[in-house]
Amino acid sequence: MRRVFLIVLDSVGIGELPDAAEYGDKGTNTLKAAAGSKYFSMPNMSRLGFFNIDGVEVGEKTKTPLASIARMKEASKGKDTTIGHWEIAGIISERPLPTYPDGFPKEVLDKFSEMTGRGVLCNKPYSGTEVIKDYGDEHVKTGDLIVYTSADSVFQVAAHEEVVPLETLYEYCHMARELLQGMHGVGRVIARPFVGTSGAYTRTSHRHDYSLLPQSTTMLDVLKAAGKDVIGIGKIHDIFAGKGLTEFTYTEGNADGIEKTLQYMDKDFEGLCFVNLVDYDMLYGHRRDIDGYAQALNYFDEKLPEMLAKLGEEDVLMITADHGCDPAYQATTDHTREYTPFIMYGKKLAPVNYGTRDTFADIAATVLDLLQVDGKIEGTSFLK
Repeated sequence: MRRVFLIVLDSVGIGELPDAAEYGDKGTNTLKAAAGSKYFSMPNMSRLGFFNIDGVEVGEKTKTPLASIARMKEASKGKDTTIGHWEIAGIISERPLPTYPDGFPKEVLDKFSEMTGRGVLCNKPYSGTEVIKDYGDEHVKTGDLIVYTSADSVFQVAAHEEVVPLETLYEYCHMARELLQGMHGVGRVIARPFVGTSGAYTRTSHRHDYSLLPQSTTMLDVLKAAGKDVIGIGKIHDIFAGKGLTEFTYTEGNADGIEKTLQYMDKDFEGLCFVNLVDYDMLYGHRRDIDGYAQALNYFDEKLPEMLAKLGEEDVLMITADHGCDPAYQATTDHTREYTPFIMYGKKLAPVNYGTRDTFADIAATVLDLLQVDGKIEGTSFLK
C-alpha cells in the first residue's frame, strides 16, 4: 500500500473495559450515550460494519460489512489522550501520567515561581473559562500567573496578553515543561492566553501545548526513518511533541480537520496521514452534551462517502478512538476507561471481523505492515 489515513475520533469509546471500576468508570459507554440522542444517525459507518463490532449494542448491524472491524482494548494504564495515542502508535505505558486533583505540590510551584519571577494563583482543577473569570482581576493587578489543572495530566498557565506578552508566556511554559519531568512528568503543559476586561475576559486562539516526549520509538519514528511521509493533522503534532512527523497542520475543529484530510487525499505522498478530530471530547464529552456529541458523529458520517471516494487502489482508511468520554456519565466530567472501535477499509482488503484485540498497538503494527516497513514496536499486525 502507498498511503494510510488513520483517523482518531477523539473519545468515541464503545463500552467499559473490564477494569473500568478501578478508574471510577463502571457502566460507561460513550457510543451508547450518544445513540440515545434523537439526532444520532450513522448509516455510512453502519455499512462499513461499525455496529457489528464486538459489544456494540446500538445501531443497525449489516450482513455484509464493507470494512474489517475490531474492538480495541487499552493495555496501557490510563485513559487520556496522550497515553491513548501513544499506544495507537506502538507504546504501551505501564503507569498513568500523573494527575493533580488537589493541585500541584508546593515544591513544584516554588520552583516554577523561582524560574519565572512571578507568583502563582489558583492551583486547582478548574474550568478554563471559569478560572479567568474568578482569578483574572487578581492576575491583572499582581502579574501573578494563573496555574490550574483538570482531570487530565496537564499543567495549564493562563495570563492576560497585555500583562504577560505571548512570547513571555510561551517561555514560562517551556520552563515548566523542563521542570515537569520524571514523577511530575505531566502529559502536557498548556499556555492559555486571554484578553478583555474585568467581567468580560475571553480566551484567545494563541493556546500552545508543550507535550512530553514519547518514552520510546513509535510507528511515526519508524516510518520517518524509512523515508516515508508522516503527516499529522490536528493535535497529532502536540501529542507527539513533533517527534516522528515530516509535516503537520493544526485545525480549528472537526469540520476543518475533515476538510484538511480531504485535501491531503488529493496530494501525492507515500506514507501515513494521522488525524485527530477533537470536538467529540473537547466540546461535547467533557461538557456532557449528548445531542452535540451525536450531531458531531453524524457530521463525520455525512462526510465519510466523500473520504471513501478519494481513496486510491493503494490506500487504506482506518478509523479508531483513544479513550471514552461518556456524555451521559454524571459522576465526573473526566475521560472514561472504555474499549475503542477499529475500522479498516481498502479496495484491496477483504473485510474481516477481528473480534477483540488486546492492545491499541496492533494498529501501529498493521500500519507498518501495510506500508511494508520493519520496526520494533509493540503490537501485532491484523494482517498476520
